[in-house]
Amino acid sequence: MRGKGIRVRLTANFVLVIIFTVAILELLLICIVRQNYYSSLEGSLHNQIKICAEMYTKYFSDTSLQENVLYNVDAFWNQSNAEVQIIDRNGSIIMDSQGSILQDVAGKDIEEALAGKKGVWVGYLNGQKVLAVAHPLISDGQIAGALRFIASLSAVDQDIVKTERIFVLIGLFVILAVGSISVFFANSIVVPLQEVTAVAQRMAAGNFQIKSKKTRDDEIGGLSDTLNYLADEIVKKEQLKNDFISSVSHELRTPLTSIKGWAITLQNENFQNKETLNDGLNIISKESERLTHMVEELLDFSRFVSGRIKLNPVDVNLINLFEHLHKQLIPRAVRENIDFTVDYPQNMPNIYADADRLKQLFINILDNAFNFNRPGGYVSFKAESQEKSLKFTISDNGSGIAADELPMVKEKFYKGKSSHSKSGIGLSICEEIVSLMGGKLEVSSELNKRTDVVVILPKGERTDAQQL
Repeated sequence: MRGKGIRVRLTANFVLVIIFTVAILELLLICIVRQNYYSSLEGSLHNQIKICAEMYTKYFSDTSLQENVLYNVDAFWNQSNAEVQIIDRNGSIIMDSQGSILQDVAGKDIEEALAGKKGVWVGYLNGQKVLAVAHPLISDGQIAGALRFIASLSAVDQDIVKTERIFVLIGLFVILAVGSISVFFANSIVVPLQEVTAVAQRMAAGNFQIKSKKTRDDEIGGLSDTLNYLADEIVKKEQLKNDFISSVSHELRTPLTSIKGWAITLQNENFQNKETLNDGLNIISKESERLTHMVEELLDFSRFVSGRIKLNPVDVNLINLFEHLHKQLIPRAVRENIDFTVDYPQNMPNIYADADRLKQLFINILDNAFNFNRPGGYVSFKAESQEKSLKFTISDNGSGIAADELPMVKEKFYKGKSSHSKSGIGLSICEEIVSLMGGKLEVSSELNKRTDVVVILPKGERTDAQQL
């Protein structure tokens, strides 16, 4: 039903444009034809009246105009089939070839002729539309009167009407022909749209394996490409989500299993070994802490995705932050035999940012660097102050990231293939934090060689209003 509506609207729009265009062309052509007919008749009368006026000046100007009317009048009207009038210098008609003599008949053409110019006038005489031309009659260099030729426009108008009818018929034929073609053009747009719509409806029903066939490289073809890309992304995100749920479920199950197992063990009345009791309570505590960390990470992820996270910026002393990171992670580095270094300039400026989120950002990235490293490896944290930004680089020489996985490591739900990979939301959270702070996060890596994570943050400064 929708397709038919589009087809009707397109066809109607095409036809309206054609009707409008044809109507304008018809009016222009009719005006041009009418002008040409009138100009042709006017030119013919001008040529005839000019010959008569020159003949008068050459052969009859030695006698008065009245005497010429009495004795030589045939010389004037024999030159034309039009009605001939002779007007004296006072504007009075002294001769009319039709036999009607009117006194003081003035007109635009007569006035111009008596002024020494060629005169033209279109109007009505005796209820009939006529074209009149007038020419001055010269005698001894003076204007003796005017010669006027009057031609009826009835026959000319009839010819014009016939021509107009032909143009109208041609215009109607053009409208019908182009209207029929416009239906074809409308179908060339509507049919592909209907096909894309049908595919979209099947995708909406859950069939993401179907593909929209691209027939042309135009906007509809681009829509097909976009629809196919959307389906592929939905399938990929769905798979990532399923993998994420599976991974998180597994990671949650592990500490829960340990807690449950030790809880059952400790509930045994015959349990008397104090050392084992302390080990069990220690494991329960650590697993509970691990479980709490995972839940908090999931809650953070949910807040970031839903846009409910708001930063609380303060002046952060980066040197103090770097020293805290070093103190927090150096025991782990010693325990795992990893060379951990923190390098920064002594004049490192403060940054106006959310201190907790900034610490979370660096801890998450450093935690990944340790997780994917090996004994004897290194993890380095380097800070640099640039002109308008601060650059932080975390490098390690651990297992690295495969080239095919590198573009996806920052995506939501993505969990790497490595056995050390966890829930797959750590770098997603880091990306969200950096984005909220107006910076950017870049990851480069070579498999089994190195990984570099670069964080660039703007040098945020406290404004006067914030200082107050």
